[in-house]
Amino acid sequence: MNAPTRRGLTEQAADAAIDQACRMLRLPTIRTHFPETADTAARQQQSYRAFLAELLLAECDDRARRRSERRIRAAAFPREKSLRTFDYTANPNVDPAVINTLATADWVRKGQPLCLIGDSGTGKSHLLIALGAEAAMAGFRVKYTLAAKLVNELVEAADEMTLTKTIARYGRVDLLCIDELGYMALDKRGAELLFQVLTEREEKASVGIASNEAFSGWTKTFTDPRLCAAIVDRLTFGGNIIETGTDSYRLAHTLRSRDTTDK
Repeated sequence: MNAPTRRGLTEQAADAAIDQACRMLRLPTIRTHFPETADTAARQQQSYRAFLAELLLAECDDRARRRSERRIRAAAFPREKSLRTFDYTANPNVDPAVINTLATADWVRKGQPLCLIGDSGTGKSHLLIALGAEAAMAGFRVKYTLAAKLVNELVEAADEMTLTKTIARYGRVDLLCIDELGYMALDKRGAELLFQVLTEREEKASVGIASNEAFSGWTKTFTDPRLCAAIVDRLTFGGNIIETGTDSYRLAHTLRSRDTTDK
């Protein structure tokens, strides 16, 4: 027989009331873990305050985790990359101390730009995605896109008379990650539209880019010299520049794997 609670409810009725209240108050973690936590608290003779604190902290931690997961999904990263899986030994050009400092996302808080420059296979996209994910987990709104995709979207928006709305949407995120900048030439119109996005964010919100071209080669992408200089200025002023080098980690890894297989 269930013992009555202080308010006259049986334990079974009290559990049902807690379940209903958690649903109404949208406390899924407390609703899920309450019975186990309550049993543990009783065995360990925890105080009411300690028991309540444990439940509330679990709810807060789980809520923060869910928010981080939503922000990472909203960023639309093409694949999962983390700083833990970046192989610094394979690319000595990248300083772990610098990356760990960037992982705090203080540069995003300050609205500073980040440029990752290096050849294909040197880890710049890995770092861009991983640092973007760190920013999302730190509470910032992040959006990832390919440079060509962004320019195409801007051109379509201009044709459909929705450019202002599109630029404003990209202006609202705390960090805009633009990958593969420099892989193809942009016509003057596309370059000017991209410049508008960068201008909208200048000194207010961060832009992180990954490019396979050194700044001196950006005239291949932005054929107007003045516009090219202005874009470089927007992306470098007060920012962080990391050169990932020219030796492809992916190629070296493939060759090592092939050699191992042949032996």
